[in-house]
Amino acid sequence: MVGAGTDRTKPLFEGGPAIILVRPQLAVNIGMCARAMANFGLSDLRLVSPREGWPRTGARRKGAYAAAAGAVHLLERAQVFDSVEEAVADLNFVWATTARERGQFKRVEVPAIAMAETAAAVQGGEKHGILFGPERTGLDNDDIALASAVLTFPVNPAYGSLNLAQAVLLCGYEYFKARQGGALPFEREERSPPAQREMTLSFFEFVEGKLEVAGFFRPVSKRPVMQRNLRNMFHRMNLTQQDVRTLWGAIVRLVEGPREKPQTRKRIKQKKPEAPAQTPDGG
Repeated sequence: MVGAGTDRTKPLFEGGPAIILVRPQLAVNIGMCARAMANFGLSDLRLVSPREGWPRTGARRKGAYAAAAGAVHLLERAQVFDSVEEAVADLNFVWATTARERGQFKRVEVPAIAMAETAAAVQGGEKHGILFGPERTGLDNDDIALASAVLTFPVNPAYGSLNLAQAVLLCGYEYFKARQGGALPFEREERSPPAQREMTLSFFEFVEGKLEVAGFFRPVSKRPVMQRNLRNMFHRMNLTQQDVRTLWGAIVRLVEGPREKPQTRKRIKQKKPEAPAQTPDGG
């Protein structure tokens, strides 16, 4: 399944820190994590002792693949380990995600700082990973003891529970933003160049002339202030040439009323040439 916004003609980003799901409980959450990873170019999915085994079969497999929404290649390439020690053995640096202070005196960072550091390290050839705990309990202290530092999320303290895929998504977003330098995925296309002052001043004179006729500038003593306010209002809009032409035309129609004869272009049908008459013998 391909979602809105997906463009298969674009290059596929891969790499990034390993996403390590420790003792995940639900197949659908594994699928949703894969989707979050694919959104931000992460491709190393590692599973530690999934509660019901992996790869899943039957309905559970179907649920995981449906939740992945097209990121099934990550599910199919997922590595499965029996312990956290095995899952992190080849990594140079490991973050452990947790919502609670565990008294282990490790450095604590938020995703924006942690993932900027990881993006720079990964580009330099290091291998980083992020540990995410079981949905119900999170990582235990022994899991966190294997990490280099703690990664936590600045959330509402009265409701700090994040869905597993949401936590992966936040880390993936900050990693991708740091990797890409915060560049926008697309920018607004400029359809018309900015209006020159000559054009806007002519427009102002036209509008103000019509407003004067309609008795807008009353009392007369306040005309200069009202005029400045009106011009400043349009200046704040950063009008384009097309904006000025459209506004000018709209005001003309409001003042003069509808055109007597709509200016429409009618297509004139060309008559087909008549076929030449034929004699009975075909000549």
